[in-house]
Amino acid sequence: MATRGTHPAEGAPRGTVGHIPVLLPSTLNALAPRPQATYIDATFGAGGHSEAILAAAPGARVLAIDRDPAATALAEAIAARHGGRLQLALSRFSALEAIVARAGLTGVDGVLLDLGVSSMQLDAPERGFSFLRDGPLDMRMSAHGPTAADVVNTATEGRIAEILLRLGEERRARAIARRIVAERVRRPLARTLELANLVARVLGREKIAGRHAATRTFQALRMYVNDELGELRSTLSAAERVLAPGGRLVVITFHSLEDRIVKHFLRRRAAEDHGSRHLPPRPSRYRPSFTFVNPGPVSPQPQEIAANPRARSAKLRAAERTDAPAWPEDDHADEWPHLG
Repeated sequence: MATRGTHPAEGAPRGTVGHIPVLLPSTLNALAPRPQATYIDATFGAGGHSEAILAAAPGARVLAIDRDPAATALAEAIAARHGGRLQLALSRFSALEAIVARAGLTGVDGVLLDLGVSSMQLDAPERGFSFLRDGPLDMRMSAHGPTAADVVNTATEGRIAEILLRLGEERRARAIARRIVAERVRRPLARTLELANLVARVLGREKIAGRHAATRTFQALRMYVNDELGELRSTLSAAERVLAPGGRLVVITFHSLEDRIVKHFLRRRAAEDHGSRHLPPRPSRYRPSFTFVNPGPVSPQPQEIAANPRARSAKLRAAERTDAPAWPEDDHADEWPHLG
């Protein structure tokens, strides 16, 4: 399951309530916060990144975004410690451009995306994200919209299988979907452990390659409920439009679907699209709107993974905005994974 943040550790920023972000030194190095500049932390979570930016850049301002109302109290505490230089918008991060406009900004100096579910959400059984703790089968990052229980109890068998295959890359998607539909005839699936145990029975074991058998199923449902890939596609293009020349985009991903979207987006915008075995490179009609900060993705060091196993799949990609106009939002969109 894609997860950001970690458990209590020495030296954690005070605003994180004992949680520190994955790849924090690498993130600050890539974002390069400057005094008096303005940054967007589009995935506020527990506030670790926002507080680190404020501490590293005197006079800098952070506009944070999070759709989880639980972030409000943390944001207020961090703002109080840093002279009101933090402002939180409760929203999906795909609304980035509108949020920046409402704040009266014409351009920003950096945008940070730390994708996946936060440790705060994962560790709260009542949020329904975890297959290790019993709770309602919810998985919503906000309090709005259909829950994971709604999906598994109302979607067709084919749709459930498609979600698990496309978003979870679950090889046994059809078998799991078939069992879910058979089970819900007797009674609706309402609890996280009910679903986790069902998946384990279908796959014949509780652990696969050291991970819980339900990991891919829970990842897929969470991503579907929150439209995470759609949000990411929209937000990357919005970040391109709001970044000032020289501003930096930093994205931390936790699984291959997210990373593939970010990689293709940045390679196209940097005019480094080399194609693939499925699709040839396309000549671009537009000037490069980004240049790479790092030649390739940055991964956690062994010591960080040892201290926080949740960091093992993290990848950081960073690029700097040029003075070229932003590209059309839907350019090359057919290469991005989707459920259409």
